Amino acid sequence: MVTKTRTTKETDITISLDLQGSGKGNINTGVGFLDHMLESFSKHSLIDLDVVCRGDTHIDDHHSVEDVGIVLGSLIAEALYPVQKMERFGSANIVMDEACVSCDLDLSNRPFLVYKLDIVGKVGSFDTELVEEFFRAFVLNAKISTHIVQQRGKNKHHIIEAAFKSLAVALRRAMATNERVGIPSTKDVL
Repeated sequence: MVTKTRTTKETDITISLDLQGSGKGNINTGVGFLDHMLESFSKHSLIDLDVVCRGDTHIDDHHSVEDVGIVLGSLIAEALYPVQKMERFGSANIVMDEACVSCDLDLSNRPFLVYKLDIVGKVGSFDTELVEEFFRAFVLNAKISTHIVQQRGKNKHHIIEAAFKSLAVALRRAMATNERVGIPSTKDVL
């Protein structure tokens, strides 16, 4: 289990994780919908997560959502790199009722995000534009090349949850142990 704390004028966040966990999540960000998405992420990635965020949600959820992505991503980078004896590449197509979202990723140590979800508006009180903010903060700080693309769907909740689950499963597959690959790069470093 590794832990990271980040305190700013807007948020105070502590996250602990175990990459080789069993998918147990103890999440309290102050943003209910984000809690639900991170619980799904933990369950399907098999990463044990403890997340506590105290943020300025009296203003809005933006700072909490983005900053949790920053801390979670940077903690995953610390736990992952240098990548050795892992598959490195992962992909998943996740279906939630009428929605299907794909995630393809590379534990490259070179962050890049392709984000194509057709979601505008709110899910309950949650602004859907914050989904992209979370993924961008997460990917840039985790140093992972990630493509998250909606294949189909109409229900915003289903689309967003499928996106989080597809990221989780793709990450789990990319982190799968493979003793034969050594350092999975022709450059001999990731």
